[in-house]
Amino acid sequence: MKLWQGFLLLGALNGFLGVALGAFGAHGLEGRLTPHLMDVWNKAVHYQQIHALALVLVAILLQGGMTGTGIRWSGWCFLLGILLFSGSLYILALSGVKPLGAVTPFGGVSFLLGWAMLARAALQS
Repeated sequence: MKLWQGFLLLGALNGFLGVALGAFGAHGLEGRLTPHLMDVWNKAVHYQQIHALALVLVAILLQGGMTGTGIRWSGWCFLLGILLFSGSLYILALSGVKPLGAVTPFGGVSFLLGWAMLARAALQS
């Protein structure tokens, strides 16, 4: 599998999971979580969906011939951000364990690095 295909697959899987987890939140968790924890859940879904599309963008750019290291690293940062940011928020919403919130900013920084690397790659191309 080529790298662009891997990022396309990861983007598609995260998009699928984002829709599934959003539906689960709306239909399976409504009334079971506090309004605050529902907001946490929905924020996790929102950021997962945005960055699933960012992974698809990385795949398209790689397939189209932009092969700089910034493009590749941006994809890995987006994936790490999904895992750390959205993942920690999903677990926080389900468990209520507040110290998990300490992981979330690392995911946010990963998202920021991904976008910065994508911008750098655009300037260098």
